[in-house]
Amino acid sequence: MTEGNDTADAGTRIVKIELDERSLAPATADIEHERKVAIYDLIQDNYFQPIGAGDGPFELYLSNVERRLVFDVRQQGGAALGQVHLSMTPFRKIIKDYFMLCESYYDAIRNAAPAQIETIDMARRAMHNEGSEILRERLADKIDLDMNTARRLFTLICSFHMR
Repeated sequence: MTEGNDTADAGTRIVKIELDERSLAPATADIEHERKVAIYDLIQDNYFQPIGAGDGPFELYLSNVERRLVFDVRQQGGAALGQVHLSMTPFRKIIKDYFMLCESYYDAIRNAAPAQIETIDMARRAMHNEGSEILRERLADKIDLDMNTARRLFTLICSFHMR
């Protein structure tokens, strides 16, 4: 669990985020670090506005239930605002491809020339952006997000599948 500070734009912010531990794939130290960094970065800087929910700040509880991503959105303090369920099907291929690029990137860091590393890293970032755009599109009529928030949430969505 991580909590952020209240700021002037607290009405459109996530100030607390939790991941359902039962939904997460078993994590190595590196994967756990990636999750913590994504949560920390998300809390520090985000734009999150559930449609029709009024002003925040908001708490977000993410889980993966029966191949559906569940966004359990609450007011700060825990009052339930509702849940958004997204099928993971549209994310499967992009997550698989993203993981393959990440694996190639980490292998390249150990063995490849800087130009190859840079090329793979650019492809990895582009794939991450594509996954983030899919997330924004799927949430468009439910939750308004900026791109940086979508990127960090996509990282957390991937963490449900990291092994």
